[in-house]
Amino acid sequence: MNSRKWVRLFLTTLLIGGLITLIISFVIKYDSYAEVLQPFQLFELFGLLLFFSGLGFIFSILSQMGFFAYLTLNQFGKGLFRSLWVPVQVFLIAFALFDLVYFRYQAADDGSVWPFFWTTLGLFVLSVIVAYVKAKETNKGAFVPALFFMVVVTAIEWVPALRAQDSDYIWLMVIPLFICNAYQLLLLHRLTNTSTKNV
Repeated sequence: MNSRKWVRLFLTTLLIGGLITLIISFVIKYDSYAEVLQPFQLFELFGLLLFFSGLGFIFSILSQMGFFAYLTLNQFGKGLFRSLWVPVQVFLIAFALFDLVYFRYQAADDGSVWPFFWTTLGLFVLSVIVAYVKAKETNKGAFVPALFFMVVVTAIEWVPALRAQDSDYIWLMVIPLFICNAYQLLLLHRLTNTSTKNV
C-alpha cells in the first residue's frame, strides 16, 4: 500500500472519529450544551464543539495506533505460534470478555453485574457482525483475527475511560473507538486490493 492510501486511511478515520464523537456528545453531554444555549453563549458553544471534536480526534488516533499495533502483532503471532495462533486468539477473546464483565464488576463499589454483562455482550455481538462481514469480503480465515481485533484491541483502547469510571465518558469513548476500528478493518483489504489476507 502506498503512502497516499495510508494518508487517506489516516485522514478519513480521523474525520470519522471527530464527527461521531461530536454527534454522540449532543446526546450524552446534553446538559453541557443546555448550559450554553440557555442563555445562548456563542463562544462557549464553539468551545464545546471544539472540545468534543478534539476528543474524537484523540480517540481516532488511539484507534489507529491500536490497528497498526495489531497488524504487527498478528504477523508476529502467526510466525511464533503458527497453527496455534488462532486458538490463542480465541482464548484471548474469551479472557477479554470475561475481564470486561467480572473485573469491572469487582472494581465497582456497588450495583449489579448485569450492566457490565449487557455492555460486553453488545460489544461481542457487534464485533461478530463486523468480523463476519470481513470474512465474507475476504476469506473465512479472517474471521477470528477480525473478531480478536474488534474485541481485544477495542477493550485495551477503552481502558482509560474504564479506569475513570465515568459512564458518560465510557460511552463517549467506546462508540467512536468501535466505529473507527470497524472502518479501518473493513477498508484495509480495499486499499490493498487483496481478498486473501487473514487480517
